Amino acid sequence: MRSETSLPLTIEEHRELGREIRKVNAQLREFAVLVNQVYGPQNQAAFSFQRLTECMDRLAADLQAQAAADLPGFDVNGFYI
Repeated sequence: MRSETSLPLTIEEHRELGREIRKVNAQLREFAVLVNQVYGPQNQAAFSFQRLTECMDRLAADLQAQAAADLPGFDVNGFYI
């Protein structure tokens, strides 16, 4: 775990975080499909999973933009999304 600093993540840290975010995102989507199939789209848990996947998409986009800001001159496309 990094100490509190204002230093940006390194390219390797962004790559590693990106791999983990993509993995978690894929797992959440699988769970969302399962809950939706079992309980239906009108179920509160299914709705919450849908919202969660939307939030994860937003997080990935925000982290992708942060990686571009942290690493000017590097191709960071695909790190998070």
